Amino acid sequence: MPLDDMRAWIGRTQSVEDFVAPWPAKALIATLDENDRDPRMGDPLPPLWHWLYFLEVAPQSKIGSDGHGERGEFLPPIDLPRRMWAGSRFRFEGEPIRVGDTARRVSAIKSIEPKTGASGAMVFVTVEHTLSGPRGVAVVEEHDIVYREAARPGEAVREPKPAPTDATTVKTVVPDPVLLFRFSALTFNGHRIHYDQPYVTGVEGYPGLIVHGPLLGLLQIELARRSTAARTPSTFEFRALSPVFSGAPFTVAARREPDGSLATWVANAKGGLAQQGKATFR
Repeated sequence: MPLDDMRAWIGRTQSVEDFVAPWPAKALIATLDENDRDPRMGDPLPPLWHWLYFLEVAPQSKIGSDGHGERGEFLPPIDLPRRMWAGSRFRFEGEPIRVGDTARRVSAIKSIEPKTGASGAMVFVTVEHTLSGPRGVAVVEEHDIVYREAARPGEAVREPKPAPTDATTVKTVVPDPVLLFRFSALTFNGHRIHYDQPYVTGVEGYPGLIVHGPLLGLLQIELARRSTAARTPSTFEFRALSPVFSGAPFTVAARREPDGSLATWVANAKGGLAQQGKATFR
């Protein structure tokens, strides 16, 4: 797709309204294996839990070969087969969205940038989501999506650099296929790399099922906010560096910084840095 044609999609917008029902939040508590009480009407929605709402619902007849909705509706029809969540940045503003609210998400394509890396051609698309409830804007999120070339025969996943070892808080997670399935179901995510073993190994060339980047990001901010319960998150960001695969335990870690922020990261089973981020508080 010519660059000028791709960039013609910049500025395209989409608006979705949803009711913030208590059940998805209750199901996520169970999926994360927390002992929180059931959500009640009026409870503030924790950071990033808005991912349980405003879900894409493409008709079954318009699903692409990777399990996502066909491109060319809101997102541009970029002709690269592999799609991944590259990272996100969040600002938490005003009053949070609450269980029982009717809320709105307005999305806009902010940038489209082709790049070339060790694995070949890539295109990065950044989408800005503005989420508002009855009390005004609550969250502004920038979401980076990367499209990549098909896997080359014999292509191996590159080993990431070592993760830090000076965490002040650590949680170990064992990502079995059931955890991946439940998170896919909660976010209505049909991407086959998270549940279809023959597809992810035979078509996309990975050694196993891939743990969702947003699930890793959610675990990062959960660890951060639960270790600083008396403070409210102001910003959060994370960037994916290397895939995490089902079956082997990984660790979610945080380190308190001198300025009061928390550095967060995910280390794979070999101690490699898979995802890194930072949370600030007010």
